[in-house]
Amino acid sequence: MSTLADLHREILGCCACELAKHRTRVVPGEGDENARIVLIGEAPGLHEDRQGRPFVGAAGKFLEELLASIGLKRNRVYICNVLKCRPPGNRDPMPEEIVSCRKWLDSQLEIIKPKIVVTLGRHSMARFFPGVTISKVHGRERQENGVIYFPMYHPAAALHQQSLRRTIEMDMQRIRTLLDMTEDITAVPKTGEEPKQLSMF
Repeated sequence: MSTLADLHREILGCCACELAKHRTRVVPGEGDENARIVLIGEAPGLHEDRQGRPFVGAAGKFLEELLASIGLKRNRVYICNVLKCRPPGNRDPMPEEIVSCRKWLDSQLEIIKPKIVVTLGRHSMARFFPGVTISKVHGRERQENGVIYFPMYHPAAALHQQSLRRTIEMDMQRIRTLLDMTEDITAVPKTGEEPKQLSMF
C-alpha cells in the first residue's frame, strides 16, 4: 500500500468541517504518485461529488484535452482540489474550509514531490500566490524551493467565457516548455556548464 493511498483513506474519513454533512463522496484526488506535475483545482462539483473523482465533468474533459495538447495523459499527472468535498450548490470555498483542508493538500504535495504545481482557478492560486489577481499572473511561473508554481485560469472558465479558451490553451503550452526545462535542470550538466535558470515574476 502506497503512502498516498494511505493518505487517501484518511481523507475519506475526514469530518473536520461542515462540508462533511453535505457531501455524497469525498474527492481526495487521483493520478500518478510519482507525477512531475500536480494540478490543483478549487473544489469538487456535482459530478465529482457523485463519482468521488476530480475533474470528471465538462471542465475535466477540457482539462484532458489540454493535457493531450502537450503530450500528457491524465494518468501521468496528479489531479486534486483545494477542498476535498463539494460545497453546497457549487458555491465558492469558504476561508475556514480551505484552512480545514490545507493539511491534506500539504501532505499530498509532500508525498508526491512534484517538479511543477499548476493552480487552476483563483482559490487554488491564492494558496501559492497570495494577494494577486489571476488576470495579472496567469501563465507566469515562479520557483520556490526547487518547485515551479504556475497559475492558470480554471478550465471551467472557458466554458462560461469562450474568450478565455485561447488564453488557457496558450498557458498550457508554457507548461510543456517548463517540463523540458526541468529535465535540463535535473540532468547532470557537462563540465563547465551551468544548469539553466528559470524565470520568476
